[in-house]
Amino acid sequence: MRFLLYPMSVVSLLLSGAIFGFFYAWVCSTMWGLDQIDPNVAIDAMQAMNASVRNAVFAPAFFGTPIALLLTAGIAWRCDAVRSCTWFALAAVIYVAGGLLLTMQVNVPMNEALGAVATPLDPQKASRIWSDYSQVWQLWNQLRTGASAVALACVGFGLVALPRPAVGP
Repeated sequence: MRFLLYPMSVVSLLLSGAIFGFFYAWVCSTMWGLDQIDPNVAIDAMQAMNASVRNAVFAPAFFGTPIALLLTAGIAWRCDAVRSCTWFALAAVIYVAGGLLLTMQVNVPMNEALGAVATPLDPQKASRIWSDYSQVWQLWNQLRTGASAVALACVGFGLVALPRPAVGP
């Protein structure tokens, strides 16, 4: 079982980093950029991005991260790497609660509601719809980004706590 511990730890790191980076990109560029353009265009662009994110490239990071984290925690447990197990399990709990479930309960319903908006709209109405959506969506996105950052840090601590492989004969 120990032969799986290090590769699974790396998989956990990569998936946790990928989902954190995905959420972080929305915080530091995407939404700010959309806020700067015509609200009808922003609504159309967000609708297109939300439709395109359901794909085989995104799914492993979004849905696979907690699976990888829990598998890594289980393998660490079986290898008596209790400290690492604790960090990986904690990362899984934090990501599931603050990333996956938050997204499914808040961001996805907001995205679906925005997806039902037909454009073009009257400029004032489009501005109001976009402003109301963007402000609330960004708050929740910042929370899931923070949770994903903490989960990624836990993975880092789990890696540091891994037992060192024996060297030599």
